[in-house]
Amino acid sequence: MRIATMVTGHYTCPPPKGVIYAPMLIAKAVAEGLTKKGHKVVFFGPKGSKLKVTKIISGGLKPLRGKKEHQILRDPKIDSAKVANLWDQYLISLIYQEALKGRIDLINIHPIDRALPFGLAIKNIPIVYTLHDPIYPWRAEIFRMFQSKNQYFISISDAQRKPAPNLNWAATIYNGLDLKHFLFNGCPKDYCLFLGRLLPVKGVWEAILATKKAKEKLIIAGIPAEGEYWTKKIKPYLGKDVKYVGFVPQEKIYKYYGEAKALLCPIQWEEPFGLTFIEAMACGTPVIAFDRGSSREVIKNGKTGFVVKNIEEMVKAIKKIDKIKREDCRAWVEKKFTIEKMVENYEKTFYKILAHQPR
Repeated sequence: MRIATMVTGHYTCPPPKGVIYAPMLIAKAVAEGLTKKGHKVVFFGPKGSKLKVTKIISGGLKPLRGKKEHQILRDPKIDSAKVANLWDQYLISLIYQEALKGRIDLINIHPIDRALPFGLAIKNIPIVYTLHDPIYPWRAEIFRMFQSKNQYFISISDAQRKPAPNLNWAATIYNGLDLKHFLFNGCPKDYCLFLGRLLPVKGVWEAILATKKAKEKLIIAGIPAEGEYWTKKIKPYLGKDVKYVGFVPQEKIYKYYGEAKALLCPIQWEEPFGLTFIEAMACGTPVIAFDRGSSREVIKNGKTGFVVKNIEEMVKAIKKIDKIKREDCRAWVEKKFTIEKMVENYEKTFYKILAHQPR
């Protein structure tokens, strides 16, 4: 297959240090995995992108990163959203130019909102959108508005589909990990872990309350959010039993996962897929998450962690976390959430789409 793929023009691939952008990491793994299987994969991204694919096309586009670019985007006289959208749309236009020249069999796009209008212009080539965010009502309406027979959707969990069950779904494909980067640890230390973006929807404050009630230690890792949530809701609790270690680079992340007795995820939104869930379980660490979004799909309740409804249930789960066998957590990820399985599922889905796509 000749496959074109892109994520964003904002960042290079892989993203710069200090940037957490899961869709880019997933897209990179899929693109490189399909290339290794013998497919011709062309990645469209800004200058400086480096990955093992057939070809990288930037069109001379510079990434929206670095001091100068960010200063421009922070100028109050500039509509930063429009500037960022144009960066993505430029790359998308390059993809469609290649498609019109007959050089592409299938397109896999990740910034769906910016790409949908283009899809109506090329009806003889399948366009597959991988969705990474929740489908809010307004987004579902946009998807329906631009729907055509050559446009397909991949969900990263079945739960993600619920707001828009009638879209042209091609498959649910779970995110996968390169397990050699996540070492198993059967002997954890005596602390719980919160790792991720420090935002209200991620439930950092709730994790602090749960560990305080359970009389357990908590380590918080991630880039702090700006504003009152950090200064008033999180920072005052930091101390001996609640430690903040800042942003943890990818190459060191497994150490924090593996040494934790549990990963706490009291999410306050419909999480489409908890990447931190599988990262923790790959290291043998069970996950305790609120019953939102994909939690029940990703966590095997009672076997690799616990799915709970509130802080009180989370406290009870923390106290019985030793009943979870850490080997079971690792085995669950090896069975369902590896890069190899993810790439294989993308390949099967793309072949199926091409077989049914009228030319």
